[in-house]
Amino acid sequence: MESQNVYPDREPWLSFALYRGLKWSLVRPLLTGYFRGRVYGRERVPQKGPAIVVSNHGTYFDPPFLSCALNRPVAFMAKEELFQIPLLNTAIRLYGAYPVKRGSGDRGAIRAALAALQKGWLVGVFLEGTRTEDGRIYDPKLGAAMIAAKAQVPLLPVALGGVENIFQPDSPWPQPAPLTIRIGELISAPSSAKRPELERVTASCQSQINDLLDLDPLAP
Repeated sequence: MESQNVYPDREPWLSFALYRGLKWSLVRPLLTGYFRGRVYGRERVPQKGPAIVVSNHGTYFDPPFLSCALNRPVAFMAKEELFQIPLLNTAIRLYGAYPVKRGSGDRGAIRAALAALQKGWLVGVFLEGTRTEDGRIYDPKLGAAMIAAKAQVPLLPVALGGVENIFQPDSPWPQPAPLTIRIGELISAPSSAKRPELERVTASCQSQINDLLDLDPLAP
């Protein structure tokens, strides 16, 4: 486990300004208007310092919707090739994306995530590592817990309800499926990077997210 670090209070101010602009001009109207999205538990989001945001994954809309719901930008990994496009490179870096080289495996992703945390970002990790048909988590990976153990930052579980219904096999267009985003309770960083401790914390994240998905979509 890494020694305790001192992190900035927030992500870079320019990135936050870009996030605010995109949120209010595009993402929030899309989330709350077209998808009739409801967000519960915003008071649980740390407003200072880094954390690992862990969630289920159902659609490509998940990263911007997560950032919008949390009222802070969230840094997600993106394939390295995107950072070789001049204008796109600048834009996605400002918005918090960090590059991961194909074939570098978990080590490359962990190094990139740690670098983002050291700049004060919330870092987003999909707990199963890929999309699932019904949005639930069945086979969580240990990467998020490993990052939290090395950085000694907490994990914040978030459940994205309804996102798996946005795209239907009979339509190429996103459907106006009602969405419910529920923010869970912070989970402390693992006390060590040993596998049993990582598995314990990962199971806690999985349990919170699946339990939140089971709640009535209309209940606060």
